[in-house]
Amino acid sequence: MPKFTYTARNRSGEKVQGLVEAADRRLALVDLERQGLVPVSLVESASARQAEAEKGKRGRFKLQLKRERMTGREVLLFTTELSDLLASGMTLGNALNSLANRGTGKPGDRIVAELRDAIVQGVSLSDALARHKSTFSNLYVSMIRAGEASGALDEILRRLVSHFERIQETREKVVMALVYPAIVMLLGLLTVVFSMVKVVPKFKTVFDSIDQALPLPTRMLIGASEWSIRYGWLVLAVIGIIVILIARGLKTDRGQRLRDGMLLHMPLIRGVVASGVYANFARTLGTLLSNGVPILQALGITEATVGNLVISTEIRKARERVTDGTTISKPLAAGGAFPRAMTEMLEVGEQTGDMARALNHIARRYEGELDRNIKIFTTALEPILIVLVALAVGFVAISILMAVFSMTNGLNV
Repeated sequence: MPKFTYTARNRSGEKVQGLVEAADRRLALVDLERQGLVPVSLVESASARQAEAEKGKRGRFKLQLKRERMTGREVLLFTTELSDLLASGMTLGNALNSLANRGTGKPGDRIVAELRDAIVQGVSLSDALARHKSTFSNLYVSMIRAGEASGALDEILRRLVSHFERIQETREKVVMALVYPAIVMLLGLLTVVFSMVKVVPKFKTVFDSIDQALPLPTRMLIGASEWSIRYGWLVLAVIGIIVILIARGLKTDRGQRLRDGMLLHMPLIRGVVASGVYANFARTLGTLLSNGVPILQALGITEATVGNLVISTEIRKARERVTDGTTISKPLAAGGAFPRAMTEMLEVGEQTGDMARALNHIARRYEGELDRNIKIFTTALEPILIVLVALAVGFVAISILMAVFSMTNGLNV
């Protein structure tokens, strides 16, 4: 059975050291708590560590090269489970140990294990989370730090779960609104390409066998088909290069700013994007303020998590305009990026001394607008795409039929 060397403090606060034998780290922690000791560090003995190292020797280099981080859904699941375990009365160390031993085989297991080890060594949960910046955002860490200060960590975790569920739901609504139009466009494009490459050349062979002038639309269609077959590879290469250049450009600050600015002004899309950004801003800022995070710090966190560089820049400018540390409605209104109704509702919240409640009301309002804008977007986009696809496919069909009718008339059939 593995042995663990521990350093702990007894009830009188004195530091003690010793050796405990247990099946795993969780049971070792339970044994120490049963003895009335508060663990400071718990290290597995060298022999057990060596056996574990030999067990995981194969594929170690691959694991070291792989960047370990948790996805948004994994963070939400981790937060939900941790909240439930703490609410059931389990200590933080035992709760993290239980989550680390799930054995899902995902990078999250290792991250949770590192969080558990840090807690055992006396590090606060917020500081341990801050070591994994690629997984846990500043919003997450700040909320946990506020929960530790107030002694209501399980309550803060429940609020985080609620917050991330709303954010995830908003993102999924936007993505789902774009899925159907993308499928329609893709199928329409594939249909046209197939017609140009496979169908039209076969009809051209028939048309060439009959010495008769073809209608203009048919000649245009055959010319487009020949050009596509001859230079299609070049078009694909150019499109691939353009996509790569655009992808690289979007990684730059200027590219992201240009993209986010265009999304806020494009017809149909701007309503969906703007409503989602405003709802995210209000929900995040309201959650931070309701948990005791200072206003300037909360604005800084919201700036990094709002999801639109144009709005993020306006938030940073507003934060620089804030002088008294409490009034933010006028600095936000000065930039002109936020709707007047939104800043007026925020001003009412400042006058009543309950900005968190006002922000939650704003978030609900723009979440409702997001739903309506998504319906408008999908309702308007579907017929537009259907008409465009119908025009492209219809042109191919009509051009071929016109040639067939012309040939039939010429043969006096």
